[in-house]
Amino acid sequence: MTYRAPVPDIVFTMRHAAGFDRAVADGIYGDLSADLAQTVLEEAGRFANDVIAPLNREGDRHGVTLKDGAVTTAPGWKEAYRAWTEAGWNALPGPVEYGGQGLPTLLNSACVEMWNAASMAFGIGPVLTMGAIEALVRHGSEDLKSRYLEKLVSGEWTATMNLTEPQAGSDLAALRSRAEPAGDGTYRITGQKIFITYGEHDLTDNIVHLVLARLPDAPAGTRGISLFLVPKFLPDGTRNDVRCHSIEHKLGIHASPTCTMIFGDNGGAVGWLVGEENRGLNCMFTMMNNARLAVGLQGVAIADRAYQQALGYANERRQGRAIGAAEGMSPIAVHPDVQRNLLTMKALTAAARAICYMTAEAIDRAHLEQDPARRKKAHERASLLTPVAKAFSTDIGVEVASLGVQIHGGMGFIEETGAAQHFRDARIAPIYEGTNGIQAIDLVVRKLPLSGGETVRAQIAAMRATVARLLKEGKPAFGATAPRLRDAIESLDRATSYMLQAVSSNAQGEALAGATPYLRLFALAQGGAALAEMALAANAQAAAGDGDPGHAGRIALCRFFAENIAVGAKGLEDTVMNGAGFLQDATLALAS
Repeated sequence: MTYRAPVPDIVFTMRHAAGFDRAVADGIYGDLSADLAQTVLEEAGRFANDVIAPLNREGDRHGVTLKDGAVTTAPGWKEAYRAWTEAGWNALPGPVEYGGQGLPTLLNSACVEMWNAASMAFGIGPVLTMGAIEALVRHGSEDLKSRYLEKLVSGEWTATMNLTEPQAGSDLAALRSRAEPAGDGTYRITGQKIFITYGEHDLTDNIVHLVLARLPDAPAGTRGISLFLVPKFLPDGTRNDVRCHSIEHKLGIHASPTCTMIFGDNGGAVGWLVGEENRGLNCMFTMMNNARLAVGLQGVAIADRAYQQALGYANERRQGRAIGAAEGMSPIAVHPDVQRNLLTMKALTAAARAICYMTAEAIDRAHLEQDPARRKKAHERASLLTPVAKAFSTDIGVEVASLGVQIHGGMGFIEETGAAQHFRDARIAPIYEGTNGIQAIDLVVRKLPLSGGETVRAQIAAMRATVARLLKEGKPAFGATAPRLRDAIESLDRATSYMLQAVSSNAQGEALAGATPYLRLFALAQGGAALAEMALAANAQAAAGDGDPGHAGRIALCRFFAENIAVGAKGLEDTVMNGAGFLQDATLALAS
């Protein structure tokens, strides 16, 4: 089964969970309207369906090849990328002054979901280029901007992010790559980088590497890291001293070249400083934060694709006889346990999508609000939501893909169905761009204390307001949605107070031990509240005479999430607040 972009669900989530309509009314998005946004997304959906998605299985089977330092992508990959850039999709969020369309992060996020659902191995490449564009816009010199941005925005060239080294994964303080000043404003970069996505390929004529390295007199640790732009080909057309040494043979995303890059075999690769010396992480995190939202969207994308395939299979596969059915075997989609699995897949995907889109809207406001106080508030909200969007969405991507395999039964374990590929592809996302454990620590230690805890308190208050509207509605179709979500939000509130106290009192053990279950608890409450906002909007539109058959389904999905998934919040609260006790016995338990 191939992919069909769920444009109606995407648009509804943008408008009624992420706040697109409110942003339009506030003037945040200029002349952009809901109708225009829907037109753009319908076109993106067609491209994802018709051009990218058909390449996904072939790309997985064929992979990429490396010969004499050159990487060749799977058949059809180069043509699809050229058509994608010629249609202007790479330029969608790019700055207008460099040939971009200047459209919002929220709109581009919906497109990123579709590109990655059609093929995650295809979609990850442009994400890195878009992040590099933002890093250069904010931190690059005027010379670098004029030389590289136009071609990166158009997609004529691509970009990479070079952080990881064999001894330095998440701990960048251990980074060893060197940068020596050449005396002419350039630097000579030497070192090895691993796990570099699209580090070498045949899609474009040039690749622009953003590389973290240390200057000779740099202080130790992360305070001594600088960022450099190192192109594959120099401005005069000569080949730079950078090469792909090998490509990784991976569990999934086989069509995405993951490269080991060597800088400086012959004296050093020529590079230019981006930003200030020894402040490279500040520049790189511009790119990293962008990438974290994009990776969260990859989780949503794989989850949606796995759900679509599982639903199609469940409707076709006949096995057993349903209760009350006539003679013969029934489609497995009518069996209660399979229905529960399918609803779990759909509800988790919808909640993760809503959280990611809410994050994108907050990022837009952080850039576009005219009032400085509003920009600051939006920036802190985006900062709070980003680790939740990245970690929860990629976690559920794996969970949903695994359920997809389960629904296929034994055939899910066989490669020919395609269900196994989704599971394999999804597994990298919880590791990408800072593991999900790191995201949870970031949420608890850095993001909860923003503005003295007022940012997270405001978010919880908004969730409570949604529940208050549900209680006032009192429609039978909502079932126990309101009390179940209220319980989840109160669990989040108590756990948040506990975490803020732990962080402020330097009880680091308690905070770190509970960080991962706290992030999941936050996501359940926030995801449930977002689905409730969509259910309320669907109910209002149906009452006004809108005959969209999807409205009843949105209410039912919200109820399922509240009554079957959000109820896990209390157990997570208990783990957050009482789970640190295991630390004193952890060494003994692990050694036994």
